[in-house]
Amino acid sequence: MSTSRWVSASLPYLTPREKGQGDAWGAEAAARGARGTQRIVHAGEVPAPGEVAALLGIAEGQPVVVRRRLIHLDDRPNELTDTYYPLAIAQGTALARTAKIPGGAVTLLAELGHVGVLVTEDVVAGMPDEEERRTLETAPDEPVLRLTRLTVDRDDRPIQVDRMVMPALRQRLRYQIRIG
Repeated sequence: MSTSRWVSASLPYLTPREKGQGDAWGAEAAARGARGTQRIVHAGEVPAPGEVAALLGIAEGQPVVVRRRLIHLDDRPNELTDTYYPLAIAQGTALARTAKIPGGAVTLLAELGHVGVLVTEDVVAGMPDEEERRTLETAPDEPVLRLTRLTVDRDDRPIQVDRMVMPALRQRLRYQIRIG
């Protein structure tokens, strides 16, 4: 499958999976005749960057748990994703370790009693830094999309912040909104 025609929707990544199901990315890629894999390059406590701290409602530099992943589509780098969790939610859980989580992190969050009910996404285009360009294997003049997603629970408590970087020329983001 040509990655230049890849259309991505957020909903599958926000919905807990049934027992025995793999992660949403692998399932989405397989349904389209492709192979979606991911490698967790780091997991553990870090000081919260300013934007993440603001979204989580904590002070900049306070500890949070991050999972840093490199996402591949048919063995080609497709996305860099850093997902941040409040320490109270993720400390001491599989979210703070590099092992894959059966069904994905959203499924584990639900098992821990943290279910997202409202998601806010912001998308901006820009140029990658040198490390992003190298990792994503983009051309020197190729822009990226930066998507920041905040997920909150039914009590309006932030449970997760995702920061994604994707080659803009290989992506199309699709949003469906049902009103009423």
